Parts: sequence; C-alpha cells; structure tokens
Amino acid sequence: MMSAAPKHDVFQAIADPTRRQLLRLLADQELPITVISSHFPMSRTAVSKHLRILSEAELIRGRKVGREKLYRLHPEPLMELKQWLSFYEQFWDNKLAMLKYYVENKD
Repeated sequence: MMSAAPKHDVFQAIADPTRRQLLRLLADQELPITVISSHFPMSRTAVSKHLRILSEAELIRGRKVGREKLYRLHPEPLMELKQWLSFYEQFWDNKLAMLKYYVENKD
C-alpha cells in the first residue's frame, strides 16, 4: 500500500512568515508549545495550527515527554526546496555576471 502524500507540502508550509520563524526557533532546540507560544504575539491555538501544518509537511516532529509534547526541526524535507532553488541559481549567477560586466565596462 502506498503511503499518503503529506497534506501540506514544503512550499506551502514555508510560505508563511510565522512558520519560517517557527522553523528557525526549532532549529537549535526541542521545545514545548508553551515556550514556543511565548515567542509569538498570537494565541496558543494559532501557534498550534502552524505547528500542525509544519508537522504535516514533515518539517517538524513532535514527541511526547510526560504530559508535554516537544517539537523539533526535521530538516530533510528542506532538501527538496534546496534542489528546486539550485536550478534557478544559474539565472541569478548569469544576471550578476552581466551586471558586473556592465559596471566594469560602462565607459
């Protein structure tokens, strides 16, 4: 049996600035929702919804420790994003080379 695709993909998950902040916050440490919520000017329910989307995109993982659930970054799915962006680097590099040539030869 095939596993179901994630409900949210990496691109949808990181589209929101709050979720990008959450990923940054969880990059270095595993935290419970009470601590995570204290970093944001929104309700714990709203933070929980963002965590759910990140979890569905498999960008974070949660584990139960006693009565708390601790969340941490699961960075592997970000490789998909890195690979997608790396294709477009050729265009950025080309534009920068053209700009450099223009600036150095505009006399």
